This record gives sequence, structure tokens and C-alpha cells, in this order.
Amino acid sequence: MPLVAHLKFLAVLTLLLAACQLNALASDPIGIYALVDKVVFEPNEKAPERIQVWGAFAIAEGYGVTYDKAQRGYLYYKLNEKKPEVCRKEWADLKSVAGTGQIVGFGSRFEEKGSLRQTDAKPEKPDTYPLGFGMTKVAKRDYKPINELLALHNSKSAGAAEKKSKKE
Repeated sequence: MPLVAHLKFLAVLTLLLAACQLNALASDPIGIYALVDKVVFEPNEKAPERIQVWGAFAIAEGYGVTYDKAQRGYLYYKLNEKKPEVCRKEWADLKSVAGTGQIVGFGSRFEEKGSLRQTDAKPEKPDTYPLGFGMTKVAKRDYKPINELLALHNSKSAGAAEKKSKKE
């Protein structure tokens, strides 16, 4: 194969790979991106029936890559009756990343995701936990909902450091 043909082939291959990556972002299936601060099991951790997930969340809107602006608050869920053991496993995974600064994704943008509650709202009427593709850890990347979560996390960290220095 002549060098010019080889270079054309590589250029076309590079363009195809770039297009595939753009398509992957254009059909993001994740329902909720989260930075989890804490998890509260109800009535207890051994046999939870409900969960409060506190932190910052970017929740999917419809199809594609549109997400609500990342906000702080909490999600309140009850077991999904279809797969209660899967829920409990994912809840344990959420607990394992709480407070670590690890961004995770869970739920599906094609299903109900529940509602984000304000931090001063009383936990009542839990939403059904959104089963999707399992909980996945997210590598930091240049993606709007991830960047918004990181900005919220950084502003919380800066605020905590500022409060600490004022006490000293």
C-alpha cells in the first residue's frame, strides 16, 4: 500500500473513532451523576427498606445528554420491589463511596429517577429506587454534569476550610 493511501486510511479511521466517541456522549444512558456525602439506611443498615443519599446530583432530563444543573440536597428511595437485593447491593456501593469525592452514576435516563429534596425537607414518601445499569464510578472528564458536580464539591471544600480557619 503506497504511503499516501496509508495516510488517507489512517485519517479516515481517526475521524470514525472521533465520531464514535461523540455518539457515545450523545446517548448518555446514566440517569443520575452524584457526589455522595453520606448515606442513611432506614430502618437499619442490616436490612434497609429505604435510603437517604445526601450530596450533589446532576439528574438527566429526557434523552441525549441534557442534565439539570447540579444541585445539593438528598434523594430518598424505597426498595424497588422488582429487585430488592439488587437495590441493597447498589445501596452498599453508594455507602462505600460516601465522603470520598468519587463521582458515580446510577439509574437510567429512560426511567423515573426520583426527586431531589432540599436539605431541610422532611424525609417522607420515598421514590422507588431507579434500577439501571448498576452504580458506576466515573472518571473525571470534560463533561458538563461532571464539571458542575466538581465545582459544587470544590466550593463546599473551600467553604469548610474557610470556616475552620475562622475558628482558629
